[in-house]
Amino acid sequence: MSRIGRLPVVIPDGVKVTVEGNVVTVAGKLGTLSQVIENKDIAVAVNGNHVEVTRKNEIKTTKAAHGLYRALIANMVEGVSKGYEKGLVIAGVGYKAQVTGKDLVLNVGYSHPVNVACPDGITFACPSATEISVKGIDKVQVGQVAANIKAIRKPEPYHGYGIRYKDEVILRKEGKTAGK
Repeated sequence: MSRIGRLPVVIPDGVKVTVEGNVVTVAGKLGTLSQVIENKDIAVAVNGNHVEVTRKNEIKTTKAAHGLYRALIANMVEGVSKGYEKGLVIAGVGYKAQVTGKDLVLNVGYSHPVNVACPDGITFACPSATEISVKGIDKVQVGQVAANIKAIRKPEPYHGYGIRYKDEVILRKEGKTAGK
């Protein structure tokens, strides 16, 4: 069996998991998420306070899907109980961010401010002018929105100006040396 897939997903208090056909629905205090199990050889069952994902055969694609769907269900359970947060840091002279209504407004060196619309299920916060916090219950959506914000002004290697993840390290280049 898959090392990831064989582990049961523990359901914490306040989270309800239901399986109807090939749709797994997880509801908790922060919201509700659903996942369609597209592989017919993967079975999901709720036993007491844990979810078990099993497979019907040993085909390579089924083995891969076994661990995938177990990880997706575990991410949904954690998302509706605790939520996910991704931190971004802005570095640069005059670079700043602010939340206006629900949307995020970035001043990152362009001639105009860049507005980032807030998708459903995501919230933006700016603890300071150079920090951005992206929060939500769907791990994939939080990561994708954070990556889209980072893509607006990627960090450059000489001064480190741009938007980066909070735990990311930017490798710096030396730059030109004056020599005659």
